[in-house]
Amino acid sequence: MPKSFPQDSVGLVSPTLYKFDEELELRSGKVLKRFELMVETYGELNAERSNAILICHALSGDHHAAGYHSADDQKAGWWDTCIGPGKPIDTNRFYVVSLNNLGGCAGSTGPVSTNPDTGKPYGPDFPVVTVRDWVKSQKMLMERLGIEKWAAVAGGSLGGMQVLRWAISYPQCLHNAIVIAAAPKLSAQNIAFNEVARHSITSDPNFHQGRYLEHNTLPKQGLMLARMVGHITYLSDSAMRAKFGKSIAEFEAQGTNFGRDLRTGKLSFGFNVDFQVESYLHYQGERFSENFDANTYLLMTKALDYFDPSVDYDGDLSKAFANSDCRFLVMSFSTDWRFPPERSKELVNSLLKAGKDVSYLEIDADEGHDAFLLPVPRYLNALSAFLGKVHEEVCSHAS
Repeated sequence: MPKSFPQDSVGLVSPTLYKFDEELELRSGKVLKRFELMVETYGELNAERSNAILICHALSGDHHAAGYHSADDQKAGWWDTCIGPGKPIDTNRFYVVSLNNLGGCAGSTGPVSTNPDTGKPYGPDFPVVTVRDWVKSQKMLMERLGIEKWAAVAGGSLGGMQVLRWAISYPQCLHNAIVIAAAPKLSAQNIAFNEVARHSITSDPNFHQGRYLEHNTLPKQGLMLARMVGHITYLSDSAMRAKFGKSIAEFEAQGTNFGRDLRTGKLSFGFNVDFQVESYLHYQGERFSENFDANTYLLMTKALDYFDPSVDYDGDLSKAFANSDCRFLVMSFSTDWRFPPERSKELVNSLLKAGKDVSYLEIDADEGHDAFLLPVPRYLNALSAFLGKVHEEVCSHAS
């Protein structure tokens, strides 16, 4: 229990709920008559209102990107590695805005919210939302905050896709786009992983066609399995091996007999959880199922599947960025097989074809897709250097 927070932490933070009475027409054609967004901010907005950075979260993220909600918190926000005083996204320099997207389960309007037409949770009646819809709602938040142009919009994975949509839909609204461990669209393999995850949820006997809250239950086993499948894809083989793949000799050198990472030191010769990696996946699934809504998981994975900016431009991704007027930083990680460097290079080539200002860095890291959340030195240094230039060029003068 931290009695005091690290000097590079934003410390205690409190979210703010923004209510929008305006209608929001979604890409599906459906309309939200009103909605709410849960938001956290860090740092101070300067007099010119030119130092704001928008943070876009990935599939299981939310508004709580940095700092702590109470002195008892054991874990900081999901991107605390990058956000705080003296960190790459330096809150001594920038005003940082982070929100929970529509369809989320951390305070913004989503499946667990009350449907004003029925008085019951939306559940499966909450409309499918897309990356384009999220960015549209984020633009409305931007206007509410009185910000005319972001110094940068940044995000990893699904968050990076939102950054790309900002550059396409609202090119006049951002100076810089920071796209990390993302892709211009999902591969067939990624869509397949998402479908397996969704099927594990919808086939759970407690799913009740998405109306599990009305039955006072949860599709816990399905959500656990979905998270277990997803978590495997976020880690690299080398990361898994480093965490769980020690040899018998290595364990004996440490004075233990847990050869092959056995939990008890011996095989059960049954179908129990024998290995540490199995125990770890069960733990991750259990924890996730207690904190995340199943309908939200379905929505988020569909948003991933549907993202493809080129569909409006005859399949030519470069045409999608024809009007983009920002500088791009694209970063990938060598062992990320969910969004491999080849997909980032595909994006970079399309940006170059469109004549855009783009910098690209492939970072050698063993941590797989999750590397964008972790303190990988070269990654943090590159992000810090880029944002140092952003502050100097954009934030030190009125835009």
